[in-house]
Amino acid sequence: MKKLILIASIFALGLCQLNEQTVNPVIATESNTVVNPNAPKAKWDKTVSDFGEIEQGIPKEAQFKLTNEGKEPLLIQTAKAGCGCTNLKYSQEPVLPGKFTIIAATYNAAAMGQFTKSITVTTNADASPVMLIIKGTVIAKK
Repeated sequence: MKKLILIASIFALGLCQLNEQTVNPVIATESNTVVNPNAPKAKWDKTVSDFGEIEQGIPKEAQFKLTNEGKEPLLIQTAKAGCGCTNLKYSQEPVLPGKFTIIAATYNAAAMGQFTKSITVTTNADASPVMLIIKGTVIAKK
């Protein structure tokens, strides 16, 4: 009788193991992070905008186009300028698959000389934020 119970228990455990080995649509990477194949995918048209020479006191705007190449909506979670001399405008609405949005960065051009300013953008598409750069040289008004 003990042998029968032992064999039945081993058989039941084997069935439980087989049941847990089902196919999962989520893919695990080498670093054991889970990747969703339907996740949003952020595609930037550029990450650097060079204004060249701009006149002092005349604000200049750069536009960065963000396209969602994934299968789920893309969300801009945060967008922060590195200083108060740069103003940002962007939509809080989700970017649907195949659609795009614009992040506009306006530099006030108050201080003379070369400048390099950063904008940090975090989305639900990437764990790491993306750094956008605007740069140029402010010259005297003509």
